[in-house]
Amino acid sequence: MKKSAALVFLLFSFLTVKGQDQETPKPVAPYSQSVMTKSGILFVSGQIPIDPETNMLVRDDIKTATRQVMKNIGTILKKNGMDYSNIVKCTIFLTDINDYGAVNKVYSSFFEGQYPAREAIEVVNLPLGALIEISAIASK
Repeated sequence: MKKSAALVFLLFSFLTVKGQDQETPKPVAPYSQSVMTKSGILFVSGQIPIDPETNMLVRDDIKTATRQVMKNIGTILKKNGMDYSNIVKCTIFLTDINDYGAVNKVYSSFFEGQYPAREAIEVVNLPLGALIEISAIASK
């Protein structure tokens, strides 16, 4: 399983996606990074800690990985005329629920005032062997 995930990652790291900018990581599957509804609700697909400059997965530690995911979400928000204060809901997927406290320290630093609704779920595995994935819903 780990070999196939590594192979998929290598394949996608050499592909270029038409219209893709260098500010956000390239999607690793056929999905949109975000979708905005006519009513101003933004659905941000689950983001894993890929550094858009290198297109490499950040696996140093959970704090660094969480920071990268939140930066990626922030870039998507900005491209849609929003910021972290617009987030109303997040879902966090962790491969180790023991990282919960460390994730909370980094995650909370991206918000001022009221936090979004949220859940954290431990999963067996994430795309490309990531330690964390976060999806978000934001509203104007």
